Order: sequence, then C-alpha cells, then structure tokens
Amino acid sequence: MDPQLLQQRLGHPFKDASLLQQALTHRSHSALHNERLEFLGDSVLNCVVASLLFERYDKIDEGDLSRLRANLVKQQSLYEIAQRLELSQFLRLGEGELKSGGFRRPSILADTLEALFGAIFLDSGFEAARAVIRSLYVPVLEHVDPKTLGKDAKTLLQEFLQGKKIPLPQYNVIATHGAAHSQEFEIECLVPKLDIQVFGTGGSRRAGEQAAAKLALEAVQLALAKTPSAGRKPRARTTQLKLAGIATIQPDAPEHEAGKGNRPDASTVNGSKPAKPPKELKEQKETKEQKGAPVTARNDGKTTGDRTETAAAEPISAASSASQSRTA
Repeated sequence: MDPQLLQQRLGHPFKDASLLQQALTHRSHSALHNERLEFLGDSVLNCVVASLLFERYDKIDEGDLSRLRANLVKQQSLYEIAQRLELSQFLRLGEGELKSGGFRRPSILADTLEALFGAIFLDSGFEAARAVIRSLYVPVLEHVDPKTLGKDAKTLLQEFLQGKKIPLPQYNVIATHGAAHSQEFEIECLVPKLDIQVFGTGGSRRAGEQAAAKLALEAVQLALAKTPSAGRKPRARTTQLKLAGIATIQPDAPEHEAGKGNRPDASTVNGSKPAKPPKELKEQKETKEQKGAPVTARNDGKTTGDRTETAAAEPISAASSASQSRTA
C-alpha cells in the first residue's frame, strides 16, 4: 500500500523517505531492517508518555506513575494503536513471515510502531516525535482509570473477588488452534461460587487468560449487581454488656423485676444488716412480756396486775459510787 496514506494517519510527512521504509522493514525481509530504529523509538516513547502522565495526573506519586506508564507502552497497548493505524498493510516482511501470518503478530506490529517513532525523531527531531505520540495516546488516556494503575485483567479480577470474600478463579486451556508458530489459545475461566464460566482467546496462554479474566470480571460485577441485598436474612443481634455492675431493663419485663440486676440488695450493705427501727424493737419487747417475762415493780409500791411486789432498790453503778465518794 502507498506509504503516503500512513504518513497522513501519523500526521507527519517524512523528509527522508528512506527512514520510513527502513522503519517498516522486518529483519526477515533484508539486512537493512528496523531493529535499531525500534531501540531508539522505545526510549523516545517512554520519555513522551512519562511527560504526558506527569502533566495529566498531578496528584499521583512516582510509583503509580511508573506502573501506569509501563501499562501504556507495553506490547499490547502498542499493538492496539498499530491496529487503529492498520499498520499491518504497510509491513515489509520476508516470504516466510508472510506465509506464517507475521503481519498479524502483535510483537511485530508493536516493534514496527516503535521503529516509526525512532524514524520520526531522526527525521524531524524530538518535538515532531512528541506531537505524533501525543496525538496517538490522547484518546487512550481518555479511557485510562488511574485507580487501576495499569493492572491487568487477572489482577483486577483477583482483587475484586478477594474484596468480596469469593474464592479465586480457575483457568483451564480448552483448545489450541493454528500452526505451532502461530497458535491461538482458548482459555476457560471459572468462578464456581457464582456459577460463572467464560472463554477467552489470545495469541498466547497469558493473552487468553487475560481475555477470559476481563470477561469474567464483567460477569461477576453483573451477577453481584443483580443479587438483591434485601433478600438476605437478617442476623439476630444480641447486646452483650461488657461493663460490670450495669443492669438493663427489658421492655417486656414486669415492674417488680425492673430494678433487678447487678445492683446490691438493700438488705445487705457493706456485708451487714441495717439497724431495726424503734417501732419494731418496741413490738418485740411487748411480745416477750406477754410470754411470761418478769414484771418490774414500780417505785411507789403499787401493784401491777393482780400481784403485789415490793419495790426493789435499783443497784448503784460503779460510776455513781465513785462520784458519791468524791463528794463526801
């Protein structure tokens, strides 16, 4: 295909057409290939993407910026950009690579795109290369979620399931298609607890697992969104008092039991019974007198009841005797 069309898609007309031709040439085609340009373009790409991220995300630290940049310049990201440019139509491959379908291989397309960046840098300088890379990556950055920070689908699925306390997924190779040098892997991803089974395909086992994990993550999120939280049975809640000496009054408890708890009984305070009131002592004295206790004679010699008794002199206490002796 006419290289002029590719220059229009890149937005850069080459001054030196030989640089463009070399950037599109695979090592299987001729000795003058694009591997050295790929090396140069890789460095230019990393610098420009780092600059874009630094300007766009001013609150992200160095570690997160590095992980995000690594995700944007990896082979899969470059392969997707090359697909948008339809770069496979402009490749110069050897006969063997053409027969084996090398123009569809992600590694060849990603390397060729980096070689183009290196060729643009040599052709017109860093600012020209920066403008081309920026135009290709701005649409990509619009769909980048900084929270994921470049994590792949398998990592995101694993972290999501762990957060929901769901067992990790299982990956199985179902089938392989194509020749040995260009196989396509069909991978099964299972989430048994949610009865989810999805399939993904890729040019390698890892790529197939990533594709399956992406579909599984979408299916898991959809399944959990459909599960009504109101349908779950509420757990019985019991209140346990951890502070000693505090009693609670149950709503359905009788009034006479409302004061019961850990409060000490009023009849025993400090381990001893309280003194009885005078009225109770008087009643006990009268009871004893009724049971036959001796009647005390009055001082005036009068009788009490039917019996007459002589008044007896009250004994003088030791304190009063001592007082009388001192007076004398």
